Amino acid sequence: MSFRAGADAEIQAVRYEAAASRFEQPGQRGPIAPEPLLKLRPVTAASLLSQPAPPREWYAEGLVPMRQVTLLGGDGGTGKSLLSLQLAVASVTGTDWLTCEPRPGPALFVSAEDEQDELNRRLEDIVRGRGFSDRDLARLELVSLVEQAAAGASGTALAVPVNDLSGKPRPTPLWGALTAEVERLRPALVVLDTAADLFPEEINRSAVRGFIAMLRALAVEYDLAVVLLAHPSISGMQNGTGLSGSTSWSNSVRSRLYVDRVKANGSEPDPDARVLRTMKANYGRAGGEIHLRWVDGRFRLETGLPGSNGIGYDAETDAIFLRLLSQFAQQNRDVTSKTCSTYAPKLFAENPDRGGRNKKHFAAAMERLFNAGRISLEESGPPSRRRSRLVEVGL
Repeated sequence: MSFRAGADAEIQAVRYEAAASRFEQPGQRGPIAPEPLLKLRPVTAASLLSQPAPPREWYAEGLVPMRQVTLLGGDGGTGKSLLSLQLAVASVTGTDWLTCEPRPGPALFVSAEDEQDELNRRLEDIVRGRGFSDRDLARLELVSLVEQAAAGASGTALAVPVNDLSGKPRPTPLWGALTAEVERLRPALVVLDTAADLFPEEINRSAVRGFIAMLRALAVEYDLAVVLLAHPSISGMQNGTGLSGSTSWSNSVRSRLYVDRVKANGSEPDPDARVLRTMKANYGRAGGEIHLRWVDGRFRLETGLPGSNGIGYDAETDAIFLRLLSQFAQQNRDVTSKTCSTYAPKLFAENPDRGGRNKKHFAAAMERLFNAGRISLEESGPPSRRRSRLVEVGL
């Protein structure tokens, strides 16, 4: 089996974490020490700082990190399955999803809740009017465990807790089948729907942590992102946390998202409105909100941004563009509308204050601002070496 270059140590470390959580066994005293799987290879801080740190790798920037497990929660009927299926479609078609463009590549969608016919209907709604061909979706593969169970397969669990105090889950034959499919397809994304069906143990902290460790080992070994869907408990819905069962579900993942209905004064005034909240983000900013609207069987970005200002998404993007243009000008960093090393949309999309926008969003904003006369291209220098820079009109 070939592994991602440079990832061997990380893969072994994740496997070690999955195996290291053991408790005292019946008839034995003291914890059982795990067998050593690798030798420690410490590095000095000086050696790390002597070279630039590699950039953070995202599958969907700010929302879904690479080689990690992201937990996507939501009550039944809120649309988490549809939203994650839209993510898979964006991956294989190289198109946008919400406020970002996911990493292009094959995708594997495993559902333990929906039959194949339902997945078919949802796909038709998602691609309607997008101009995608069958060939565009050839790298998206879907598995209905409902169909397989009806055909005689033994359950939908990927792992089961063992009957001792170790809490370490035991993989099922279905886990082996999943791993073999990942080995063959080499997806950038694996969606698993839902946690309660795939691992029948919600409250055992050690078992939950071991199951997440299994998923993360898969993500690391095959250089992919795992999105695990989950239902909240009644208390998790009432208090707005979206949690269910053991806190290890949230503690063991590096990113947790929650899709919820929009409510006001205890009621739901708009049944088609949703909000996607970032509940946990080890590698980014938590507390963000993306407002969505269900339209013709799929989710689209709401015309109004999160908050009460009522500003449209395009208008807010334009405001971010102008704010970054001013920031760059104060730093004496000229940017231009020409495709080169100082291309404004590219540099703005790499800025920490980009507000979730990407190069495509900023390119569209630049055209709107040109058309509205809000920005212009100022040229300077001798005729042989003309230079141009973007400026806000009136400054």
